[in-house]
Amino acid sequence: MSGPVPIPRSGSVRCLSPKGFHRMAYTEWGAPEAARVVLCVHGLTRGGRDFDALAAALAGAGCRVVCPDVVGRGSSDWLADPDGYGYPQYLADVTVLLARLEVDEIDWVGTSMGGLMGMMLAAQPGTPVRRLVLNDVGPFIPKAALERIAGYVGHDPRFADMAAAEAYLRDVHAGFGALGEDDWRHLTETSVAPAEAGGALRLRYDPAIGAAFRARPPKDQDLWAVWDRVACPTFVLRGARSDLLTPETAAEMARRGPRARVVEIAGCGHAPALMDEHQIGLVRDWLLT
Repeated sequence: MSGPVPIPRSGSVRCLSPKGFHRMAYTEWGAPEAARVVLCVHGLTRGGRDFDALAAALAGAGCRVVCPDVVGRGSSDWLADPDGYGYPQYLADVTVLLARLEVDEIDWVGTSMGGLMGMMLAAQPGTPVRRLVLNDVGPFIPKAALERIAGYVGHDPRFADMAAAEAYLRDVHAGFGALGEDDWRHLTETSVAPAEAGGALRLRYDPAIGAAFRARPPKDQDLWAVWDRVACPTFVLRGARSDLLTPETAAEMARRGPRARVVEIAGCGHAPALMDEHQIGLVRDWLLT
């Protein structure tokens, strides 16, 4: 990437749930008038700032990049009714964001939950999704992976300082791969906020998202019928050690539906962080060619 480093902008939109309005925050990169618009959507407990490195690279290549904090995460509001945390609300909120952006067509990069959101939107008639990148997620999710996620989602730990918070994130998100010290520091700084009292830190998400996730015992999730309705060009990245996107599922994704291009990322589990030059280059080159 040449030239000056793009500067992000912050924004928000008002979205509606059965219990009233809530604000969904987002970070935007690149020229507002850019012809190519990329939406980057994070995983279950994460936030839009996870994509800072990728967004800066895409903006430097001439794209407008928007990275929302899905409701209940990051700088977005928490829902008044925790039962609302789920894909119907998330997709409705993103539709409001697309109206704000005033674009007819987008490229979608989604990690885990964000990838499932993109797959669901891409499967709809008249979809605005032009190209779809799925980061370590697919239409079949094994029960064992969901059980692992249920072991930490919705927990509300407190950290005495940034070092303690970083140690927690390094453990929970070990699947991100061999990140550098600056990468882990960035992820930590954008993942925590001051707790209510006592000078401690807490995670920047509503613990109630775990209640909806654990509402029923985990079981295998089969979304092949959704996958088979996706028609846009699709690119899948799989962490070589991932327990969520198995080799068998990735191979089937290349065979049916949109017949995705699949690339395996060595040294990662669930999910590649999309922060190093190799992973960024894979996404950038595929989107822009």
